[in-house]
Amino acid sequence: MININDKSITRKDSITVEFFYEKTKRLFKLKLLSKSCDFSRKIFDQNLHRPGLALAGFVELFAYQRVQVLGNTELRYLNHLSKSEQKKSLENIFKFEIPCIILSNKNKPTTILKELAKKYKIPLFSSSDTTTKLTYFISDFLDDQFAERITIHGSFVDVYGAGMLFVGKSGVGKSEVALDLVERGHRLVADDVIILTKKGEGILMGAGTNIAKHFMEIRGLGIIDVERMFGIRAIRFQKRLEIVVELEIWDEKTHYTRTGLSEQTVLISGVEILYIRLPILPGKNITVISEVIALNYLLKHYGHDAAKIFQNRLNSRLKSKNAMAQRGIDYFEHDFE
Repeated sequence: MININDKSITRKDSITVEFFYEKTKRLFKLKLLSKSCDFSRKIFDQNLHRPGLALAGFVELFAYQRVQVLGNTELRYLNHLSKSEQKKSLENIFKFEIPCIILSNKNKPTTILKELAKKYKIPLFSSSDTTTKLTYFISDFLDDQFAERITIHGSFVDVYGAGMLFVGKSGVGKSEVALDLVERGHRLVADDVIILTKKGEGILMGAGTNIAKHFMEIRGLGIIDVERMFGIRAIRFQKRLEIVVELEIWDEKTHYTRTGLSEQTVLISGVEILYIRLPILPGKNITVISEVIALNYLLKHYGHDAAKIFQNRLNSRLKSKNAMAQRGIDYFEHDFE
């Protein structure tokens, strides 16, 4: 296994409720119910919390730093309480620094809930989505916000559906290979600065920066806009990283794999990614080879490993009594073409 030197690894410690609302109000149909609230409150955890036990009075394990979701169960519990009991129940949790509260299932807040949210300046939202659906989508959004991010210099292209990242020394030709692939119908994800976001335990999603997007620098030419030049079909905004191809100038002293029987991997943020060292020398079509790398990866994914099949065929022939070299096909009489 080979380690790649990440340029930088970052992770957000928190996001503000204002940022959360601006990014999710359209996606998750959030409606702001308490206008005089503190939008500078911070969310420190990607997980959500349903404060059923806390409303009942048990706050020893209350995860107050999370987004609080009140569904049908919590609202029905509050509606069954008297006004004084409801106020006491809510103040049990409002004394903590809660980021915000979201009501699911088109639930409407009780009068006391609205009054206390205003008093403590806690942002109060509502959503038409069910609790399960809302929890899933918001958890996914927050997981992305708090995920580990790695910044790597390279060119990232979707080749036949396989996410291929080209890395190597400056000036080796990464952008030129990516541009050639785009011209052949493949899709550019990002060039120069690639941001990899860790999703779950074994997935890295790659994207560009807000500034660069799908601009590309070609030495001797300058900056080009790939989206405007080749059309919307030539780009995509993010892609899962599946193959890392390191381009390097041919060195006759370096050993390069010839059979492909032993795969190498590169470890990026704890995730193993297929790694291929591709030497560059005159007459070698790197673009076509890159396409073959992607196709071969897809074949292996579907259970067809050409290197192993050839090895098994060779071993079978060596074990056979008839070890004479034969043509690949039988002789066809009068076939002289």
